[in-house]
Amino acid sequence: MQRVKEQIGANWEHWEDWMGRPVTVGVLDTGLARHPDLQGKTMDFHDFVSQRNLIYDNNGHGTHICGIICGSGASSGGKFSGLAPSGRLVMGKVLDENGDGMTQQMLEGMEWILENQSRYQIRILNLSVGIGSLNDPDKEQALKEMVERLWDNGIVVVCAAGNKGPADNSISSVGGSEKVITVGCHDGVYSKGSPHSCDAYSGRGPFAAPYRKPDIVAPGTDIVSCNAFFQRRYNHLYHPYTLKSGTSMATSIVSGALALLLQKHPGLDPEAAKRRLTYTATDLGEPWNKQGWGMVNVAKLLED
Repeated sequence: MQRVKEQIGANWEHWEDWMGRPVTVGVLDTGLARHPDLQGKTMDFHDFVSQRNLIYDNNGHGTHICGIICGSGASSGGKFSGLAPSGRLVMGKVLDENGDGMTQQMLEGMEWILENQSRYQIRILNLSVGIGSLNDPDKEQALKEMVERLWDNGIVVVCAAGNKGPADNSISSVGGSEKVITVGCHDGVYSKGSPHSCDAYSGRGPFAAPYRKPDIVAPGTDIVSCNAFFQRRYNHLYHPYTLKSGTSMATSIVSGALALLLQKHPGLDPEAAKRRLTYTATDLGEPWNKQGWGMVNVAKLLED
């Protein structure tokens, strides 16, 4: 995360006063572990998979995502803190131990986020889920309509472009909507030319389209964040962090950046937040359907 923060201009030695106003981010994923870096951040948790009445993550993906968004970095002296460390979380578990899920569970999770929007002041919904083209067009349409409903009700929906690239039109089906911020993966100069760099498989939009998809890109290779399967022995923490790669990680980086923006400018609606995010991005000189407007630039995003 230190490398990522430097790359996207998100390294500060001192937090401004406005950063103390926490923004709540809804996350629909594999769940959330009781990790020290996420202590006190979870405002609500609901299990749509097994209906269990406890906070848990039997896959690890969701915990890693939440650490990127708002982990405190407590287990590393702040070294691996998330983008918006004062942020709060509302987690819906919609994916199982294998990272798989059903459309109905995703729809129920989105409805739950909307129902709890006012209660928890949810401003952002992070969907680090690569929803590919569904065999059932009715289900695909239902998902698109639901994310657009969330957007119209004031929730900034941030969606992964998916890992099915690099062919044209390989972007996640939900990510094709204008009323979401679709995030692709690009490591910039880091791992440039490497076959393992995430831009080699990040989903791309149509080559010719009336608007850019993905909207923006962020780093996503070898991102260090919270490990759901850490161990504690005699008050000592073992393996508190782990590496993961993909558009999921890039998406949560953008959600964290947006949480900072909405902390500073709480009056922005989703369209205004999206414009500010995209217009301040750093052009990487890549095709539009690969980079969108470019790399997220947090320093410019938060400029007055």
